[in-house]
Amino acid sequence: MRPTPRAETFPVNTPAASQVFTTVLSQGPLARLEVARRAGLSPAAVTKAVRPLIEAGYLVEDADEAARPALGRPANLVRVDGGRALFIGVKVTGDEIIGVLTDLCCRIRVARHVPLPDRAPKVVLASIADLVKELLAEADGAQARTQDQDPVPVLGLGIAVSGDVDRGEGTVRYSPFLEWRDVPLAELAAMTTGLPVTVDNDVRALTVAEQWFGAGAGLSDFAVVTVGAGIGCGLVVHGRVVAGAHGVAGEIGHVTVDPAGRLCHCGNRGCVEAIAGEAAIVRQIREATGVELADAAEAVALAHRGVAGAREVYARAGEAIGRGIATVANLLGPERVIISGEGLAAYDLFAEQIREAFVAAAFGSAAQCDVLTRPLPFEEWARGAAATAIQSFIRADV
Repeated sequence: MRPTPRAETFPVNTPAASQVFTTVLSQGPLARLEVARRAGLSPAAVTKAVRPLIEAGYLVEDADEAARPALGRPANLVRVDGGRALFIGVKVTGDEIIGVLTDLCCRIRVARHVPLPDRAPKVVLASIADLVKELLAEADGAQARTQDQDPVPVLGLGIAVSGDVDRGEGTVRYSPFLEWRDVPLAELAAMTTGLPVTVDNDVRALTVAEQWFGAGAGLSDFAVVTVGAGIGCGLVVHGRVVAGAHGVAGEIGHVTVDPAGRLCHCGNRGCVEAIAGEAAIVRQIREATGVELADAAEAVALAHRGVAGAREVYARAGEAIGRGIATVANLLGPERVIISGEGLAAYDLFAEQIREAFVAAAFGSAAQCDVLTRPLPFEEWARGAAATAIQSFIRADV
C-alpha cells in the first residue's frame, strides 16, 4: 500500500490565488475574464494566480470551441483537474461510519459503510483507521487497473461529527449522539492514519460541500437546514461558512417557537428540535395514538396510512421547522435555504406546513427567499467531510 503522509502542499497560498482556484472549482470551467469578474479581481491578478496552478497540474486550459470567434483561435476555459489529487471523507453517526474517496472536485469514487460496535473514542478511531486503509487500497487498485504511471496522492482526511466541534483545534467538545466530551479527534486520527485531518461539525461540513459543489455554488448568502435526529443549520454569509465566536452559530434546532411547549434535551422548552426532531416526533405519535413505535420509519409509515393523530404531529413539526427557517431568513436574508437530512423521508407529511409557517413568519422581502428541498443520502455527509479536507488543503485561512 502507498505511504499515506502528505508529500506536497498547495502551490500557492495567497488569498487571491485561493479565491481564483475556488471560483474555478465551484463554478468552472470559466474563461479567465469571467474568473476575474466572479472573483472580483483584475485580469492580471488572475493570470498571476493561474500560472503556478497550471504548472503544478491543478488547473488545465481547454479550447472552448463553442465560443470560437469568426476569426482567430477559440477562447480558452480554465478548469480544475479533478484527478490531480484524492481526499477521504468520513461521517461518524451513532451506529455506523460512512467513508468516501473523492477526487479534487469532490466527486465520489468509492463509498463504504461499516457498523460501529462501540462509541468509545478508541473503537471509533480504530474503525476510521481500518476504513481509511480500505479506501486507500481501493484507490491503488483502481489506478493499477487503469495502468496509471504515478499514484494519485491522497492529500487529506475530513471527519464530520454531530455536536459542538472546534474545527481550529480539531476537538469534539461535545457530541450528544456519541456521548463524547473534549476528544482531540484531529490529532488522534492523524496519528492513526498518517494523513492531515480536518474535523468539523457535520452540518457545517455538508454546508461546505453545498457551497463549493452543490446547490449553493455561486451564492454569497445561503443556509442549509437539516431535518432528522436533530434540526441543524449551516450558514454562509458573504461567501464564508459561519461558525460564530464559540463555534455554535446556526443552532436553529434550539430556537424557541413555543415557550410553553415540551421540554428539550437542552433544558429549554418549545425548541424546534423538541417538536420536530425524530425522537420527539416518535414520542408524540406514541402518545397520540397509543401505538408502540420502534423508530422514525415506523412513525412515517403510520402517518402515511392516515392514522388519526400521527399526521397532526407531523403538521406541528412542519410548522416549527418553518418558523425556525423564517428566523434564519429574518436575521440573515439568505438568497436560498436548502432543506436536507434523513428526515426528508417524511417531507410530504409536513412540506405544506413548512411553507405556510415560513411565509407567515418571514418579514417583508425575507419571504422571497428560495426554499429548496434537496434529499441527500449519508454518503453526501461523508462527501461534506471530504470537502472540508479539500478546503483545508487549498486555503490557509479556514
